[in-house]
Amino acid sequence: MTAQHPAAPAPAAPEPGRARIRVGSAPDSWGVWFPDDPEQVPWQRFLDEVSACGYEWIELGPYGYLPTDPAQLSDELAARGLKVSAGTVFEHLHRPDSWDAVWSQVRDVAALTQAMGGTHVVVIPDTFRDQKTGADVESRDLTPEQWTAKTTGVTQLGKAVQEEYGLSIAFHPHAETHVGWQRDIERFLADTDPQYVPLCLDTGHVSYYRGDNLELINKYPERIGYLHLKQVDPAVIDRVLAEDITWAAAVPMGAMTEPPNGVPAYPPLFEAIEEHGLDVFAIVEHDLYPCPPDVPFPIAQRTHRYIGSCGFPSLELGRPKNAPEAQA
Repeated sequence: MTAQHPAAPAPAAPEPGRARIRVGSAPDSWGVWFPDDPEQVPWQRFLDEVSACGYEWIELGPYGYLPTDPAQLSDELAARGLKVSAGTVFEHLHRPDSWDAVWSQVRDVAALTQAMGGTHVVVIPDTFRDQKTGADVESRDLTPEQWTAKTTGVTQLGKAVQEEYGLSIAFHPHAETHVGWQRDIERFLADTDPQYVPLCLDTGHVSYYRGDNLELINKYPERIGYLHLKQVDPAVIDRVLAEDITWAAAVPMGAMTEPPNGVPAYPPLFEAIEEHGLDVFAIVEHDLYPCPPDVPFPIAQRTHRYIGSCGFPSLELGRPKNAPEAQA
């Protein structure tokens, strides 16, 4: 039996009806997309720097990037005052006979998330292009049968994660996947069970395809279970869409940008969350892969300061600590 090693005591429950936005960050904001890659910062440096920024909540990132031994990871997090909100997995449940492969991945991530005291598993659909090379992997369009397989499969996944691990999934629409455009997101919400499939609203990925984040929050407040905070550069996105530039190429071009330089604006989103009385994690994700190791930390510091300056009472952000010494 796996021992439980929560990084810190669970936070107090909010007052009924009071909005709560617990802000954190993720390895993605440090240019981490893969469990092991020479172009990524070491996991110790990520933990040191995300803590120094003032964030108290993090995601696990790609399974295997952070230590997977619960006791070791718990000690590392506790030493830096960090807590885990969620783990992340990818799914391809529209493909035949895919359940076992997806569930095997989910089981590992959910178990570690649970051991760390986390509450969510962020579920991202696999991209139809390779995330490194941009090469086509499969068709951009699903047949009706494939769509049904995906929506029923994700509902089944949400139910299994809830029943076996006591966690909630949060489904994350993503660029270059079959649930990316706003019409796809709304169709997906209509075809999945609200009891088991909350939405991880990634503000940058919605804006990547010119979707309306504020409309999604106001139209589906009961489905907003989790947030990823991200902005895109509209000028870069215009070129990406016009020239069909791959996601793998768009990120190094600066498709994602630090706030408040891009869209969507954060204050209206925070205001809508407060008006609906939602209790959510809001994890900052600034896609940077690949990037030099000294780039992420200053961006993360500025982003933390900017979000704090928005001044909404529901924001729970944490205080910056002494910056770690520069590391090679």
